[in-house]
Amino acid sequence: MKIWAIGWINVRRALRDRTGLFFLVALPLMLVFIIGIAFGGTSTPVLGVVGQAGALSAEPGLRVRDFTNEADLRTAVEHGEVSAGLIRSAQETPRLLVRADRTGQQLQMLVTTVLTSEANRLAVGEFVSSRTGLDRGSALSLVDSTRVEPIEVSTTTAGAALFPEGYSGFDLGAASQLIVFTFLNALTAAAALVETRTLGVTRRMLATPTPPRTIIAGEALGRVAIALLQGLIVVAGSALLFGVQWGDPLASAALVCAFALVSGGAGLLLGAMCRTQQQSAGAGILLGLGLAAFGGCMVPIEFFSPALRTVAFATPHGWANDAFAALTRRGGDVLTVLPHLGVLLGFAIVLFTLGAWRLRRAVTT
Repeated sequence: MKIWAIGWINVRRALRDRTGLFFLVALPLMLVFIIGIAFGGTSTPVLGVVGQAGALSAEPGLRVRDFTNEADLRTAVEHGEVSAGLIRSAQETPRLLVRADRTGQQLQMLVTTVLTSEANRLAVGEFVSSRTGLDRGSALSLVDSTRVEPIEVSTTTAGAALFPEGYSGFDLGAASQLIVFTFLNALTAAAALVETRTLGVTRRMLATPTPPRTIIAGEALGRVAIALLQGLIVVAGSALLFGVQWGDPLASAALVCAFALVSGGAGLLLGAMCRTQQQSAGAGILLGLGLAAFGGCMVPIEFFSPALRTVAFATPHGWANDAFAALTRRGGDVLTVLPHLGVLLGFAIVLFTLGAWRLRRAVTT
């Protein structure tokens, strides 16, 4: 019971810290959203139009918003309310206002293609009208009813796609942010363990009928519980808010638990080694972000050079990233990630062993 009590106290301390709650709940999900939008989310681009949208209104994956004047449209483009703006009138050539981002460039290509197609249709109608004597409307109706045999195009795919069809930026960001913040928050939460030691709380507990192993086990449980809570928040939040698919449920749950053990062991070791909270916070941020960068949380491991891939798999982050990629991109299951789970548990055993040994020395000397 004492082990559970010590672990629960650590969780309560983490939940009472408002700054810690921001890093625990809000920031990971915010970054998943930002990465998802930046690398291809599911949002529908908006095209503002002054005048007639024409065939653009029927384009799939595009939402048209009407404006009454050019000034309002220009303001909407500048403020990001629409990704691009089209000004059409019978008196002048159509003009397009485009934001300097990827969505704006894509809309520019789409609008150019549609307007070119409309211009070609009108040109053919004029030609038919001049040759047959039909009025413009009848000539255009004849053009539209004329069936042209499509050109047959065959395509082949060489190799395998890095990201499967339907794999969004939200899926990519969720797994990486889970790994980053599970490990990072476990390290930063080590400051509470340092504070417990410096205030003499552990020594007072030793004055009671509480053996050192109980204190160590309780502190370790608290670190793991915080890491596990972080992982569950990212998994549940990203699935509910952004529709992220985590693959096989059993394998995903096993990976979250295994990496929570790794993170908890790292937090225990850091809290046992540091003498001040400032040391713990600085070292936690440096180690957390550094290992995340080398482990493929900032850039997918597939983009790494052979040398960097070797470095990535020297970190628990690299193994966790590759395991989540196997589940979410390649349709793997528990057997697929079994080697990854074994390596992560090996990291956890080493970290917990070193952390328990160092903390025992710290509380008994």
